[in-house]
Amino acid sequence: VQEEKIFAGKVLRVHVCTMEGAEWLEEVPEDTTVEKLKERCLKHCVPGSLEDPKTVTHHKLIHATSEKVLADTKTVLEENIQDRDVLLLVKKRAPPPLPKMADVSAEEKRKQEQKAPDKDAILKATANLPSRSADRSVAHHSMRDFQTELRKILVSLIEVAQKLLALNPDAVELFKKANAMLDEDEEDRVDEIALRQLTEMGFPESRAVKALRLNHMSVTQAMEWLIEHADDPSVDAPLPGQTPAEATAEAGASSAEAAAGPSSEEAGEEAKDELTEIFKKIRRKREFRPDPRAVIALMEMGFDEKEVVDALRVNNNQQNAACEWLLGDRKPSPEDLDKGIDTNSPLFQAILENPVVQLGLTNPKTLLAFEDMLENPLNSTQWMNDPETGPVMLQISRIFQTLNRT
Repeated sequence: VQEEKIFAGKVLRVHVCTMEGAEWLEEVPEDTTVEKLKERCLKHCVPGSLEDPKTVTHHKLIHATSEKVLADTKTVLEENIQDRDVLLLVKKRAPPPLPKMADVSAEEKRKQEQKAPDKDAILKATANLPSRSADRSVAHHSMRDFQTELRKILVSLIEVAQKLLALNPDAVELFKKANAMLDEDEEDRVDEIALRQLTEMGFPESRAVKALRLNHMSVTQAMEWLIEHADDPSVDAPLPGQTPAEATAEAGASSAEAAAGPSSEEAGEEAKDELTEIFKKIRRKREFRPDPRAVIALMEMGFDEKEVVDALRVNNNQQNAACEWLLGDRKPSPEDLDKGIDTNSPLFQAILENPVVQLGLTNPKTLLAFEDMLENPLNSTQWMNDPETGPVMLQISRIFQTLNRT
């Protein structure tokens, strides 16, 4: 008996198949490498194929049951092949040829020349299509009406609140206290529902709070910010202090000093002027900030930057609605946003006659809430949940819904 036969490993019988349908049995010792087994298989099914040394590397053996590609350097035993197992001999797919430089340049040129159609091109291409704008306007009529009317209501209520505060001899002092109270609550004022949605997605609470504050409590924008800054080393750095509030407080303090002078009509007028200046400063701070992603997306469609910003302002930073506004009749216009409601209308009269609204208009915090919601509609949820301003907003909404049904 030969020595190699005494010490040879167990001989396995494996069933080999090819993609062309050939089948046969291979008897192979368990200490045989996969590469050697592959050579034997190629000799059996493709005679003369081993003349090219690349033929072996261009094929692979796959274990049929586990769908595992067998490693050439390992033995049959190491790959845990058992007697009667089925192996599949497959030719590797050749990689696609690299594109020529001329083809790459032509493709890049084609992409650059391919621009989005402008409004005239869209109207020309869709001129023969049946109009469906009526159905779409009906679907969005109630929502758009509410948003538009709410803005008008807030504009007019701000004027009423300013007049009421100006008539109060302690108006400046009251406003200064309310503003200071808002500054103290700024760190704690977070939309709990939005925060819970982000934490349930797996984001850390402190990071989610920061993202919500940077994105006006918008869950969608905050989530995008969190994903974009996930690897940013400063993502957990605290937000810097807010200096505008200090400036407003100083303005309130200076106006309070003016009001603390000798009691006279001139002193009263001076206090009213100071209060008016504070209102103007607040309005300047509440500047609209368009969503930069939406601006880029709409400008890539061929629209001018100014009209894109106007569209986003009219539609509360909602990209799809802004796109419809740009392609439609563009109403309401940006100028309409600063117009108030008809003060003689039944709706406005019903709002002013409501006791909860009347009491709220004497609170400077309500005025701040109205100003904030005008320029940052996404903050409305915060004010609706606020114990002081929430009841006022609830009554306005109920009155609007009641009169809108009649």
